[in-house]
Amino acid sequence: MTVLRLRGITKRFGSLVANDNISLSLKAGEVLALLGENGAGKSTLVSILFGHYVADAGGIEVHGQPLPPGQPKAALDAGIGMVHQHFTLADNLSVLDNVMLGTEPLWRPASRRAVGRQRLLDLSRRFGLAVVPDAQVGSLSVGERQRVEILKALYRGARVLILDEPTAVLTPQESEQLFATLDTLVKDGLAVIFISHKLDEVLRVSSRVAVLRGGKLVAECAAQGTTKAELAAIMVGREVKTARRVAASGPPSGAVVLLGKGLHTAAGDHGTALRGVDLSVHAGEIVAVAGVSGNGQVALAKLLHGLLPVAQGRLEIAGKRLKAKPRDWVSLPVARIPEDRHAQGVVGDLSLWENTITERLFDQRFARWGWVRRVAARAHARRIIEHFDVRGGGLDMAARRLSGGNMQKLVLGRALALGEGTVQGVPTLIVAAQPTWGLDIGAVAFVHEQLIRAAEQGSAVLLISEDLDEILALADRIAVMHEGHLTEARPRPSWTLAKLGLAMAGSDEALPA
Repeated sequence: MTVLRLRGITKRFGSLVANDNISLSLKAGEVLALLGENGAGKSTLVSILFGHYVADAGGIEVHGQPLPPGQPKAALDAGIGMVHQHFTLADNLSVLDNVMLGTEPLWRPASRRAVGRQRLLDLSRRFGLAVVPDAQVGSLSVGERQRVEILKALYRGARVLILDEPTAVLTPQESEQLFATLDTLVKDGLAVIFISHKLDEVLRVSSRVAVLRGGKLVAECAAQGTTKAELAAIMVGREVKTARRVAASGPPSGAVVLLGKGLHTAAGDHGTALRGVDLSVHAGEIVAVAGVSGNGQVALAKLLHGLLPVAQGRLEIAGKRLKAKPRDWVSLPVARIPEDRHAQGVVGDLSLWENTITERLFDQRFARWGWVRRVAARAHARRIIEHFDVRGGGLDMAARRLSGGNMQKLVLGRALALGEGTVQGVPTLIVAAQPTWGLDIGAVAFVHEQLIRAAEQGSAVLLISEDLDEILALADRIAVMHEGHLTEARPRPSWTLAKLGLAMAGSDEALPA
């Protein structure tokens, strides 16, 4: 039975056509994978379905009934649930409180918690989603939080479930548990829209694949019999060659660029603090730090971006001890690719050319006596935009209007351009935190190529990532972070996907000998 039908959905933002006459249907017990490059229109389409946007043309039917546009409550009442990539849970509340929040009328004199608890436990047993109703959400692992999000949608009676990048922050073992849950949900008749950039997962869990490109539906096909390469080519309109670095066969031969001994950071708003971290990165190598989100990666990135002081221990960059003063780090130069490109990578209301020099205002080539040298700055921006293929607008366009992939290319180009004028032509150290998070396969391949090229030219690269496929494709050595501690960085061939997943969960038995 068809449970969801979209007919001729069109949405414009000014001159940009985000969705162009898109028609799709979804059947009960089916997993439909929704694919597309960054900026292809996936988020807009899902936002229209969930009532966050109103389509300029077209309509939506759920179980044969028209869905009122622009009303999230109407979508929820119609049985549409969504699990966002970044969870929408209150950490200070219990699992039960989070699940029941917003499901009871305000005029009711008392919450029917006993009824809610029983219903939650029934759903938990029925779909194999084990939770403790009274546990505080802030104490849960990432995988457990995702179970709560799914249960929250099921508690509201969802029969159409939208999963946005559901495995982005999960260990391999947690991903396997999610796939088992999806099998159970589908057998129960739920319809699932699965949004992901991980094509192996798409082919594994989906029945059918729909691909958007440039706001248009360009392909629909059965998952069975379709290859990863074919999907990638449909998504970007050309063949995509994935980058993979040949791991070094022996110990690092370059000079030590980054050296940390017994590093501790103070507790703060950066999450888990570092606890006695030892780390070294040599010129010409890529060292990757794996780990589940929230285990100290933010503190490590901030420390190595010059934004967080060392509370205890010794930290040297190219033999120099630096304080938490970003200008000194940029002058070395240390290139930063921050985790959150929107909040930390660009100033959204500044133009593209202004964003390319935000870290260079002390450089006399681009500013003097407090005045920006606009001609030189714009020429510099033009070189970055052309070389890194930043698409979406001219030099004067606000950075916030770029798609995620193009914004990341701008950030990457600005970071690598710090090496201009140095002997080797690349930054001394590149600290890349989640550099491909949420990017499509074409943008991922481009970012990987640039990091490999920088290492080949002599940069020391520290890659902080939760994407194990990315780590296994790029790293010479790999370390795992858990609860603020970091394992010894060992050669890539000594790790397997299973060992990495177990180490990310805190198991010492998983560490290579």
